Amino acid sequence: MSSPLSDHEKRKQISVRGIAGLGDVVEIKKSFNRHLHFTLVKDRNVATPRDYYFALAHTVRDHLVGRWIRTQQYYYEKDPKRIHYLSLEFYMGRTLQNTMINLGLQNACDEAIYQLGLDIEELEEIEEDAGLGNGGLGRLAACFLDSMASLGLAAYGYGIRYEFGIFNQKISNGWQVEEADDWLRYGNPWEKARPEYMLPVHFYGRVEQTAGGVKWVDTQVVLAMPYDTPVPGFKNNTVNTMRLWSAKAPIDFNLQEFNVGDYIEAVLDRNLAENISRVLYPNDNFFEGKELRLKQEYFVVAATLQDIIRRFKSSKFGCRDPVRTSFETFPEKVAIQLNDTHPALAIPELMRILVDLEKLDWDKAWEVTRQTCAYTNHTVLPEALERWPISLFEKLLPRHLQIIYEINHLHLQRIAAMFPGDDDRLRRMSLIEEGDPKRINMAHLCVVGSHAVNGVARIHSEIVKNTVFKDFYEVEPEKFQNKTNGITPRRWLLLCNPGLADLIAEKIGDDFLTDLFQLRKLLDFIDEDAFICDIADVKQENKQKFAAYLEKEYEVKINPESIFDIHVKRIHEYKRQLLNVLHIITFYNRIKKDPSKHFVPRTVIIGGKAAPGYHMAKMIIKLITAVGQVINNDPVVGDRLKVIYLENYRVSLAEKVIPAADLSEQISTAGTEASGTGNMKFMLNGALTIGTMDGANVEMAEEAGEENLFIFGMRVEDVDAMDQIGYNAREYYERLPELRQVIDQIQTGYFSPKEHELFKDVVNMLMNHDRFKVFADYEAYITCQDRVNELYKVGYSLTPPLMTIQFTLLNMICLLVIRNS
Repeated sequence: MSSPLSDHEKRKQISVRGIAGLGDVVEIKKSFNRHLHFTLVKDRNVATPRDYYFALAHTVRDHLVGRWIRTQQYYYEKDPKRIHYLSLEFYMGRTLQNTMINLGLQNACDEAIYQLGLDIEELEEIEEDAGLGNGGLGRLAACFLDSMASLGLAAYGYGIRYEFGIFNQKISNGWQVEEADDWLRYGNPWEKARPEYMLPVHFYGRVEQTAGGVKWVDTQVVLAMPYDTPVPGFKNNTVNTMRLWSAKAPIDFNLQEFNVGDYIEAVLDRNLAENISRVLYPNDNFFEGKELRLKQEYFVVAATLQDIIRRFKSSKFGCRDPVRTSFETFPEKVAIQLNDTHPALAIPELMRILVDLEKLDWDKAWEVTRQTCAYTNHTVLPEALERWPISLFEKLLPRHLQIIYEINHLHLQRIAAMFPGDDDRLRRMSLIEEGDPKRINMAHLCVVGSHAVNGVARIHSEIVKNTVFKDFYEVEPEKFQNKTNGITPRRWLLLCNPGLADLIAEKIGDDFLTDLFQLRKLLDFIDEDAFICDIADVKQENKQKFAAYLEKEYEVKINPESIFDIHVKRIHEYKRQLLNVLHIITFYNRIKKDPSKHFVPRTVIIGGKAAPGYHMAKMIIKLITAVGQVINNDPVVGDRLKVIYLENYRVSLAEKVIPAADLSEQISTAGTEASGTGNMKFMLNGALTIGTMDGANVEMAEEAGEENLFIFGMRVEDVDAMDQIGYNAREYYERLPELRQVIDQIQTGYFSPKEHELFKDVVNMLMNHDRFKVFADYEAYITCQDRVNELYKVGYSLTPPLMTIQFTLLNMICLLVIRNS
């Protein structure tokens, strides 16, 4: 049954968030007031809510500092193997609440802030998301940092401190409009600048052969300034570091121009150097070959490798033992994980350091490099693969181009010896793609230069071996592995769904927060009616809370008893938001055709950002909003169907919407979504999945039982077979009357009465060149959605709970699936 307690009292009683000891509360209040006074230079008369947020953030940060210093000291003393996770993206979201949870301070802070007459949830809402990522790849990096710290691993995240993260999305008249994400405007209390570790990064210049070896000379220098952010493990006193680099112009940058009198111009030109860390490229699964992007990729790699080598040489162990001046033990002490090909330049850069600066011979340097580096592939979409023009390398990184040529020469020599006369194989496996322009295939560089290559879900790793890297797999099968993605249950259950976390903890204890296998113990309780009702109550409370949020933010009233059908992720043709739209319109047409019939009410919530230059994705957003406009204002429909576009989807919004979901949409064309992690987040929060056999859905269905997910549509083999004979969209259009009606409505302007041809590009794509075969899965999807309605309807009139017992039971089983520490 729903609790009559206030939100504050509810949060206080949550056992898994740590007990609020009286001493802690007093100490936190003192620290809060001290920071308000000394750090923010405010008193209670003039302080704003933002000041209070900063005072609380500094108070919590104080609790990190001792542990952070001790952790780093411990690593220095013990000299473990260190993991360096290199990524151009870290999609961290907010830090305050996660830090309180991981330090066991949540309840003490809650009580202290309450006693100070403030609302902690209000303060948490003031924090800006650190949106330094586009989607899954960047969020995976953030989850990994949390998991590695919670496992007590000596791990470092290395990336770029973008001044502007992923754009803020506004929906204006149904269109996406981008606004700059000025997330640092008010300062960031979680970072510590480390100017003493500033490092030079070189660009341009030329290569000279000298008696002392090869030299890269006449370069332009940009300085890399590190900013460190603490990464606390869950209640284990470990605090690791995420080090993000910011570009600074050197003091003498362009000042030779001062001699000809243009001092002002020279100082203004410093911006050119500092632009490297200005903005995150907003593309997901798409390669944009811009010089600034290549500069970013080299910038993070060059600064990071200098840092890694400095640490390797100067460890306490290394200072005592002469073995440390040798690079023989480097791979035993250093692991470098490349998060996709974006940091691929780590391979030629490490070779350059070892050969040119440390004077190792080539073969030894290559052995060290390969044993140190490992590569994660994130996509099989051809448009996402990085292929840099050689002309750009020649200009920007001339020495690295030479090194890549030499790597390729030796690699092809080896392949030619294994497959004499097979020139086509040499062409396919080369790091250099012939053509105009000639290009470097960065994925091939990563495979050749790493000792391990992994895909991110079992099906994806198989596709990698059988298609994208088939030739490489035949040569070195032992190199290829699978590491199915995961999520951190601290953020994606305990933080975002405390009611559910507490119910679980009451039944099985709280060990599940670091070992999700423990959730299997819940199977003992699935026949316990009271427990099932409690689970249903939590879901209903989450739905009501989110409905209130939507009403406040969007001024749209939704029925909290409807199915919350949620589709949130980047907008991309392969993710098939269009398939969802076709179902929405089909459902709408059925209501219009028979208004007196009983329909299971449904609220469809779609959200996500489109890359600013991706025309079709932006048209898809416009179509969704246009369809919503018509449906939401049709009195015949009423509250039986509502369509909401969730503006500016981001980590902090995911934390609100995911716990409220009944149905999770994971409907990519089989073989296109490498893994997906949103699918896991929804399942961990007790939503049911409607999805194709793609990415991690396959393993989720295997774990939970395929009968406990709504699986539909073509499998990978079916897609391959269809590719052989050719996909004919018109055949489905002619054969399926409901589909034909929907497409005709879109085509003739039913949803765009003022501009009848608005969606002609979308219809033309669907009918004539749809790579992702939306129509081929339409019929199976509609049938599957009918099954969802049937299941929800069975117990719809039961109160309490409003949610069907069948749905709840399946939710329980779904909880048992997710398996990441």
